[in-house]
Amino acid sequence: MTQDGFSYAFDPSACVSCGGNCCTGESGNIFVSVTEIAAIAKLLEMDEGEFRRTFLRKVVYRYSLKEKVVNGSHDCAFFDRKANGCSIYQARPLQCRTFPFWDYFRHRVDELKAECPGIINE
Repeated sequence: MTQDGFSYAFDPSACVSCGGNCCTGESGNIFVSVTEIAAIAKLLEMDEGEFRRTFLRKVVYRYSLKEKVVNGSHDCAFFDRKANGCSIYQARPLQCRTFPFWDYFRHRVDELKAECPGIINE
């Protein structure tokens, strides 16, 4: 998988053996839009208000998915370690769907390669 403007490609089959490096590790923000909040709540068969209270935290003027700490790792609230994957994959936020093609990594390919085994130099 490639994207214009990026000097690397991504092999999604690497996700099977990765262990969720992009969903675990250091604490961070997984921002969600109003539309994404509605889609995730619907997938979980939850009222949006209940979803917001249970799974979101406010970061300045935006909302981010909460994390859970597992053995010192900050996992996305929806990362399932047993299944080694996302429990809301069908409704995952844009931020998750666009990984690893983030502007932050455009010129930090070595940092990205250390995190993601699916990165291939073109």
